[in-house]
Amino acid sequence: MSRDVRPLHHALVDLMAVLNRPQRDRALLREAGVDLDRALFPVLIAVERNGPLAVVELANLVGRDHTTVSRQISKLGELGLIGRHPSTTDRRVREVEITAKGRRMTDALDAARDRMATVLFARWSARDRRDLARLIRRFAEDLQSLPMSPPS
Repeated sequence: MSRDVRPLHHALVDLMAVLNRPQRDRALLREAGVDLDRALFPVLIAVERNGPLAVVELANLVGRDHTTVSRQISKLGELGLIGRHPSTTDRRVREVEITAKGRRMTDALDAARDRMATVLFARWSARDRRDLARLIRRFAEDLQSLPMSPPS
């Protein structure tokens, strides 16, 4: 690994480790006053941000297999947080979409995330926050554009 890539790689691994801690999800859910299985909330957020979506699209977004996501969709549907309906472009496909109750929950999560970010970024300048957002967005888009298999 080259000298300039190594620290970036280490920082990203550390960031992913922090973001994937179950305690972080529980803290966010608690701050939002939301009672939801923490395995379900990334699926709910993905539907709110990107819906309506087919199950396969949603599974790709959250990085889980479609059978797992189908079960999670069923649970979210039972809770009245998302609904399912035929696609407007392909009647063979069923899409999921957030309900009003689901949107109230994601709004509460967003408000909690905002309160937590206020504390996190209290010593950051507005410019640093904008630069971080811009660079993370650029990184995500460039990473998304890379081929999934290594070049031969």
